[in-house]
Order: sequence, then structure tokens, then C-alpha cells
Amino acid sequence: MEPETFPDELIDALIGVQRLLRRRLRRQIAPQLRGAEVELLRLVVSRPGTGISDAAKDLHLASNSVSTLVNQLSRQGYLVRETDPADRRAARLMPTPAAEARLAEWRKLRAELVRDGLTGLDEADREALREAIPALRKLADNLHEEVEES
Repeated sequence: MEPETFPDELIDALIGVQRLLRRRLRRQIAPQLRGAEVELLRLVVSRPGTGISDAAKDLHLASNSVSTLVNQLSRQGYLVRETDPADRRAARLMPTPAAEARLAEWRKLRAELVRDGLTGLDEADREALREAIPALRKLADNLHEEVEES
């Protein structure tokens, strides 16, 4: 692999895995949620009570985009807006039990799909992927830091 093609090949491989997982999961879980909806749900489940502006910052989205997602997820029964007692104008986002169950199901199915895919690899390939995890996390941190600075 040529050094100048490495970034493109890495991106293509990562996107390819993500796309296939998303397609397979989409067939198994209904109703369908878009990627941004899932990301917002994951954030709110991990940090209940987060505000819309904080969620927008963490997801690198505009606040009005997050508000639209919140409205959609609220209508579907996945999020509840609560008034922030410290600032009556601000809303705090809380996951519903349906959201927590949906994410648990999604994680379980995703892990099963990846586990099944890994069984088709030889031990050397599985070990190479295992050893790449810390480097991929550092890459994500580097990319996240660059976004924060801009």
C-alpha cells in the first residue's frame, strides 16, 4: 500500500464496515432510525439530562438540527424534554425506557454481527484487528481534537 493511498484505503474500509453493519441492522430493527438519531440517543442514554446546546456541541451539529431530532425522537417515544430547574428556558433531555431498550437491542445485534464476521477471519487477521483498536481510538481522538479547535 502506497503511503499516499493509505488514508483513502483506511477510510474506505471503515466506511464499508459501517455501511454493511447499518444495512444489516436496519433489516432487523424497526422502526428505522437515522444515524444522527441513533447518535443523539446514544449520547442522551450515556448522559441523561444533557441539554440541547451541549448535545449539539458534542455531536458537531447546529442546535436547531438537534432540536429537530429531539422532536422526532420525542414523537417516537424515545426522548422526554424536562425543564432545567436552574434555567427555566433550557430543556434537559432524558431517555425513555423504550430508548434504553432500543439501544440495548441495537448493541446486542451489532455485536452479534461483528462476532459472526470475525469468525470468518483467521486468527492472524482477528489479532491484527484487536491490535489496531488503540490506534483507531487515537485517530478518533485526533480527529475530534481538530474539530474542537476549528
